[in-house]
Amino acid sequence: MTSSSSSSFNLTVIEEFRANAGRVGGPFEGGDLLLLTTTGARSGRPHTVPLGYVEARGLLLVVASAAGAPEHPQWYRNLLAHPVVRVELGADAFDAIAVPAEGEERESLFEAVVHRAPGYGDYQAATERQLPVVVLERPQPADADAPPVRTLADRLLEAHTWLRAQLRHVREEAQALQPGRAAGLGFQLRQHCLAFCQGLTHHHTGEDAAILPAVARSHPQLRGVLERLGEEHRAIGRIREELVALLADVEAVEPERLRTELDRMSAELEAHLAYEEAQLLPALAAVPFPPGPPVPPAGG
Repeated sequence: MTSSSSSSFNLTVIEEFRANAGRVGGPFEGGDLLLLTTTGARSGRPHTVPLGYVEARGLLLVVASAAGAPEHPQWYRNLLAHPVVRVELGADAFDAIAVPAEGEERESLFEAVVHRAPGYGDYQAATERQLPVVVLERPQPADADAPPVRTLADRLLEAHTWLRAQLRHVREEAQALQPGRAAGLGFQLRQHCLAFCQGLTHHHTGEDAAILPAVARSHPQLRGVLERLGEEHRAIGRIREELVALLADVEAVEPERLRTELDRMSAELEAHLAYEEAQLLPALAAVPFPPGPPVPPAGG
C-alpha cells in the first residue's frame, strides 16, 4: 500500500470511528481499536492514526509493529519527542502519557499482548527490530477534595497544582535511581520529564497569548508585575530547553546531572508560581471561567 493510499484508508477509518463511537467495519470490524493523536516530531502538527490495542494487567497498550516493517512507525517516533498524546477509545477521549516498556517489563507485556492477539508474534518474527510495547498512561482521577473551578483564578491554581505535582513526581523518580547506576535513565523517567516540559510550555504559551495581555488591559497598574512574569517565563523556558536537550539521548544522560537540573527547575518554577499567584489571583478572581457568551452592545 502506498503512502497516499494508506493515508486515505486511515482517514476513512478515523471518520467512521468518530461517527460511530468507535465502531468500524472492514478489516477492523469487531477488533479492539483506538485512535492515537501524536504531535509530529519535526512538524509539530497533530497526526492521528487508528491502532489496535490490548488491555493487560490494568494497562492500555499499543505495539509499534508497523506490520513487521523494518523501521518504527512515525507515530512511535513522534511520541518519543512529544510524550503527551490524545487517545480516543470508543466514545471517550483523554490525554495520556505514552511510555515504552523496557527490559523484563517489555518482555512480560509483549507476552501478554501475544496471548490476546497472536498476530503481533507473527509481526515480531518478520523483523529484526524489537517491537516497542507502549503503555498509554491514563490521567489520574480528579481530586474529589479540589474546589470547583468557577473563576480564572481557580483555573490558574488548577494548572499550577498540576505543574507542581508533575515536577514532584519526576523528581521522585529521579531520586529513586540507584547510586552508581550506569548512565541512562530509562524511558519512564524520560517520558514523564518530557511530558512535564510539554505541559509547562503549553501553560506559559497560553498565559503569554491570553491571560497576561488581558490583565495588562484591565489592570495597567500591574505593568511591572507582568513584565517580571514575562522575563521569568523566558528564564524558565531556557531551563526547560536545557532539560529537553539533556534528554535527547536517553542512554547517555547522567542521572546526577538530571537531578541537578530538576532541582534548579523546581526552585525557579516554585518561586515564579508563588509570585504569580500572589500578584494575579486577586485580579483574576472576578473573571468567570469558563467565560460566558459575549454581552451584546446596548441597544443591539
